[in-house]
Amino acid sequence: MSAFVSETDLVRARQDPVFRKKLIADNLDRLLAELNRMRNSYAEPNQKQARQIREGVDLAVKLAGRLQQKDDDPGPKAA
Repeated sequence: MSAFVSETDLVRARQDPVFRKKLIADNLDRLLAELNRMRNSYAEPNQKQARQIREGVDLAVKLAGRLQQKDDDPGPKAA
């Protein structure tokens, strides 16, 4: 998978629940790996680094929640 999600991927994810779950799972794995790398690279994180880690954890929780949703529940919609 590329480093970025393409517009084509987003369109497909909106239409294909199986692809959407895979896209979310792949990105959750990448996020968790990066959070782990960050955690291990800072002996004592400064405020900015700690905030970034907290934001990453919050995002990971949201992605995990979306993975647990049923396929017929598309989740929250953008405003």
